Amino acid sequence: MSATIALWLLVLLPATTGALLCLLPRVERVAGVVAIGVATAGLALAVVVATAQPAAAVPFLAGAGFDLRVDGLSAIMLPTVAAVTLLVLIFAAGDIREGRARFHGLMLIFAAAALLTAVAGNLVTLLFAWEVMGATSFALIGFWWRDEHRVASGTTAFITTRAGDLGLYAAAGAALGGGAGLGLAELTDATAGWRDAAAAGLLVAALGKAAQLPFSFWLSRAMDGPSPVSALLHSAAMVAMGGYLLLRVAPLLESTGWADTAAAWIGAVTALLLGAVAVAQRDVKQLLAASTAAQLGFVVLAAGLGAQSGGVAHLVAHASTKAALFIAAGAWLTALGTRRLSGLAGAARRWRLLGLSASLAALALAGIPPLSLWATKDAVLTAALEESLWLYIVGLAASALSAVYAAKLIFAIWRRADAHTATHYDEHEQGTRHAGALDSVPVAALAVGAAVLGMLALPPLSGAVARALGQERAQPGVWELIASGTIALVLVLASTRWRLPEPRWAAGWLGLELAADRLLVRPTMRLAARLARFDDAGIDAAAERAAEGAAAIARGAASLDDSGIDAAADGAAAAAMTTARAAASLDDRGVDRSVDGFARRVWRAGRDSARAQNGQLHHYYAQAVGLLGAVVVLLLVIGR
Repeated sequence: MSATIALWLLVLLPATTGALLCLLPRVERVAGVVAIGVATAGLALAVVVATAQPAAAVPFLAGAGFDLRVDGLSAIMLPTVAAVTLLVLIFAAGDIREGRARFHGLMLIFAAAALLTAVAGNLVTLLFAWEVMGATSFALIGFWWRDEHRVASGTTAFITTRAGDLGLYAAAGAALGGGAGLGLAELTDATAGWRDAAAAGLLVAALGKAAQLPFSFWLSRAMDGPSPVSALLHSAAMVAMGGYLLLRVAPLLESTGWADTAAAWIGAVTALLLGAVAVAQRDVKQLLAASTAAQLGFVVLAAGLGAQSGGVAHLVAHASTKAALFIAAGAWLTALGTRRLSGLAGAARRWRLLGLSASLAALALAGIPPLSLWATKDAVLTAALEESLWLYIVGLAASALSAVYAAKLIFAIWRRADAHTATHYDEHEQGTRHAGALDSVPVAALAVGAAVLGMLALPPLSGAVARALGQERAQPGVWELIASGTIALVLVLASTRWRLPEPRWAAGWLGLELAADRLLVRPTMRLAARLARFDDAGIDAAAERAAEGAAAIARGAASLDDSGIDAAADGAAAAAMTTARAAASLDDRGVDRSVDGFARRVWRAGRDSARAQNGQLHHYYAQAVGLLGAVVVLLLVIGR
């Protein structure tokens, strides 16, 4: 099999299989097995494609083809997305009990869109993948469509990210206007003003998908979706694709002179504030959601700093770590029926493999040495220190908060259950009181990744990653590693001994959804209501008055027709009859009599002249003398 064919199959195999599963509900029983088989093949294809790094294109639009390209960055990302997809689908095979064919079909289509996003070579392909990814995320978050609240949450997530997605269309228009074409690598060739517009559009679109400020609140609502959806969409895909896009267009951000700085500060502030939100949460999925936005803040920070190697290392390590924690949270939700941290007391003791694996992932999230996120975060923070001391301080504070919220989770699952713990069971759904191998094995495999993937940011792998991305070798500084590791250890130990204060002001996700409701939703609805009233009272009323006027004119015309036109027609007809009778009388008494009288006179003249034609000569002479006399008289009269 050629590498090009493998590249096409990597996208088309899950997409077509997913479509068939959605259209053929009778395969309900084997849907999970089919999805796992396709995901396994996808992982193998991803390894082949990442190794060969092929490119492929087919005609699609005038002046722009459907372009797929694998470079160093996508070669790192593809196996990550494929591996997490496989492990999440293994978990979903045991967790999803209804609508399996539709669920696994949508998950495969979503995974295909995420993979296509990773290999998109131009904005046409990227837009296509981006739209499919957004549509399937809406369907997956609101998968339990009979529950109006879940559907509303899916709608909120979709509309919020959709608002940011408009930036991609603006970027495409700016790329064409600036003469750079639609290729992602050529965007820096656009003229200055258009280049700025393209960078702004891509920045907004990526921030929306990555749940960065001010878009972060949609991720909170997305937690109403099934647990496997959270494990895939909010670890290696969806939010990860937002950060990945910024890493990919980092040269464009840098070329503007402002977009890179904006991205860096937005990422750092998001990491800090959403870290505070995570610390304030008492719902395990809400804690993980807020921490996802915070950790993606480090990726956005790396993109703004041009530290692509540190950013992609953090993105990969975080995908493995967060997928493990989301699957563990989903397993506990299925078993105990609760997402409340106080209801998870003793969960790690009850299911040891699941608890140990989740704890390992949580320690990696905290930044405990030598686990993965310790090194990857410091690779980003080292680049921040080279750029700005204040940027480094904000990033370091955000890193410290990650230790606090990770420790909060670890403490919750390992402390002994008390009399109040069972009161929280079955709060969110009916628990099964069982967690099997399909729950524990994927978490254990992902926890191994959470432990070792930090090597991507350390020698010698950090040099290989930098060379693959075409960058200079970059790695975290020794003192930065010691400082962040020490802070993380101290905070985790302190959290296990003392209950650290919670920033309750951040518990409501900084009021972002309320602000969006008051600043955007309500004004839009009021404007819509006013336009509706104007339509009813103005346009519709004017139309009704116009209709009434037309009806009155019609009635007047009808009345005029009855009383005026008909009467005039009758009068005209009567006048015509009178004229006709007068004409007939004139014809009888005048014309006919004149004709008859003229005819009689001609007849008499003819009769009289005929009398002179009697053959007697003296009569002819007498007529000739009379005629001559008449001529002479005429000449005498004319002569005078």
